[in-house]
Amino acid sequence: VLRCLGIPTRVITNFNSAHDKNLNLSIDKYIDMSGNNLHLSEDSVWNFHVWNESWFIRRDLGSFYDGWQVLDATPQEKSRGIYQCGPASTKAIKEGDVNLDYDSPFVFAAVNADCVTWIRYSKKRKERIYSDTRKIGKFISTKAVGTNSRVDITDNYKYPEVKEISFKISYSQYKNSLMDDRKILVTAV
Repeated sequence: VLRCLGIPTRVITNFNSAHDKNLNLSIDKYIDMSGNNLHLSEDSVWNFHVWNESWFIRRDLGSFYDGWQVLDATPQEKSRGIYQCGPASTKAIKEGDVNLDYDSPFVFAAVNADCVTWIRYSKKRKERIYSDTRKIGKFISTKAVGTNSRVDITDNYKYPEVKEISFKISYSQYKNSLMDDRKILVTAV
């Protein structure tokens, strides 16, 4: 319909697409001390999800957010009381501007949520035991103009993932990193 109105529009496919039901920007999995899944979260990861992008000028958000906007014709959650999603600026999603209207946090999570596993010891006590920051939002693609080739547009939605590099550290550094619940990362520039 938007193409019929002269608005540039394209179909987008996101592989490993997160469905962040509670909008905490992570896909949470809870297990008990025996490793059994507790089914406490409605979050999920879909093999893929498809939406549209259309090219808009965003006077409501400012010119920085002009350009491709996400519109999902098959929303699974209500937004402002009705089933709708967008228009969410791809620039806002890439920059992590999740406080903007038009479902920016939901789309940000779809392409960039962390997958986190928690051990639940009791209703009041849980511990994060695993976090995968690279699983979500792979091979975000559209069709090339004039051919059936795939064009990877992942860079329009997210910055390259930080790569962990192995190196030797002292035992005291390792012990302190565990106590502080931190990872030691080296970012290649």
